[in-house]
Amino acid sequence: MGSVGLNRPERTLIGGTLDISRMINGLWQRAGGHDQNTDMEEAVNVMEDTIQRGLDTFDMADHYGDAELIIGQHNTTKAGSSKVAFTKWCPAENGIKTFKNAEAAVDLALKRMNQDKIDLLQYHAWDFSDNTYLHNLSHLHTLQKRGKIGLIGMTNTDAAHLKLLLDTGFSIATNQIPTNVIDRRLTRGPLNKLCLENDVGILAYGTLLGGFLSEKWLGQPEPEDINKLNWSLRKYLRFIWAAGGWAAYQNVLEALSTVAKRHGVSIAAISTRYVLDIPSVKAVIIGSRLSYDSEKYIDKNLEAFRLQLTSEDMELIHKAQEGLSDIPGDCGDEYRRPPFLTAAGDTSDHLDAVEKAKPVKDAIAVGKRVEYSSGSPWEPIAGYCRAVRTGNIIRVSGTTTQKILPTLPAIGGTSAASQTVHILDIIENALKALGSSLSDIVRTRIMVRDAEVCEEVSRAHGWVFKNAGVRPANTFVTAGLIGDEMLVEIEAEAEIGCAKEGVLRI
Repeated sequence: MGSVGLNRPERTLIGGTLDISRMINGLWQRAGGHDQNTDMEEAVNVMEDTIQRGLDTFDMADHYGDAELIIGQHNTTKAGSSKVAFTKWCPAENGIKTFKNAEAAVDLALKRMNQDKIDLLQYHAWDFSDNTYLHNLSHLHTLQKRGKIGLIGMTNTDAAHLKLLLDTGFSIATNQIPTNVIDRRLTRGPLNKLCLENDVGILAYGTLLGGFLSEKWLGQPEPEDINKLNWSLRKYLRFIWAAGGWAAYQNVLEALSTVAKRHGVSIAAISTRYVLDIPSVKAVIIGSRLSYDSEKYIDKNLEAFRLQLTSEDMELIHKAQEGLSDIPGDCGDEYRRPPFLTAAGDTSDHLDAVEKAKPVKDAIAVGKRVEYSSGSPWEPIAGYCRAVRTGNIIRVSGTTTQKILPTLPAIGGTSAASQTVHILDIIENALKALGSSLSDIVRTRIMVRDAEVCEEVSRAHGWVFKNAGVRPANTFVTAGLIGDEMLVEIEAEAEIGCAKEGVLRI
């Protein structure tokens, strides 16, 4: 049957140094939306019991309700108990790039957690076109050198931007993303291979699809009203829709049930083992409310460590997965572009809606020309700006990558592909400032220093515009670029609203 008799979680190293449980207690449910109402003392006691069972690793964030405070209280009342505590910094899109702001965020987490050092601090960037995240990561690495942070990880970061960070010289230990038998973007895209090549450990959440991967839902009808579900189920019902719908999901659930019966375990155990066996996955994150009934799930969760999936098991699961559709985009895209696979179906749970381009629209309405400056010191010297909008037309100047961090090379390092990704991020940010988006681009012109990088630059360009849903006209030439580190330069033209009604390809 493949059982190996383990009743405690496997362990692994992240960042080559930090020993963790391969099953992590995720405290996202402390953020609300799950109707729990436990008190602090109870939560601390449940945490201690969980630690004694070998589940000594906890994951939380700055916005997970009182999760960091529970860690702090546990450190106070159970001082002799050893555990590993991760948290996240998910700053608002406010453009603040100062070291002071980053240090204040880390110090607040340390205070709440009652610790001298954060074992793993994970950073979430809402918008890669805003280079604030690069400044913040630089600040976090400074704080790491000062001993306030052990390891630095990312959350919901696609392969292209993770590669960009690595190519720039950032040390990234982990990337926390959703993955399960329904959401296969990790293995069907480039992220799994990239992480293996660079020793970036995947911390997988959504392993049980918010509870949908359980006997409770086997053979059941699709929920009629998504708003009557808790936050987890709302979120992951959207994943089911994106992966082909309820019937395709039920087919996979039936296969999991068959395998579970072979091993005498739960569907959840099979689903967890499936993810644990993905090569880049260091650990899975299982939701815990730290309430009085949390402990009854521990034995069920630990079943995943006493079985091995056989080739026959995997064949059955893979056969059922043939009926699934690929979830659009890469891991983390659900927070940045449609379809927004969040509890709300958009980003309203996370970000305040801000009409950044209203002054631009008002100026255009009265016939004004709008010039957007990116802050480059050369713009006033040479008398140009990053982009100009006249009417519904936007013209973006030739753009190269940036060297915004004195301790690191230009963003993207010596990778022409990563420089291309960052350049298009810069262009996207200019378009957003002028009330547009990448889907409005009708022409790009690419200049490279060396023709040998043509393919990798083209593939990066293609990835960006596949996500945007358009294929602009393009010119690609070699040129003598200014600046030894600059490998690629791109300029663009956009026509606002040109793809509003869709695209006809002939």
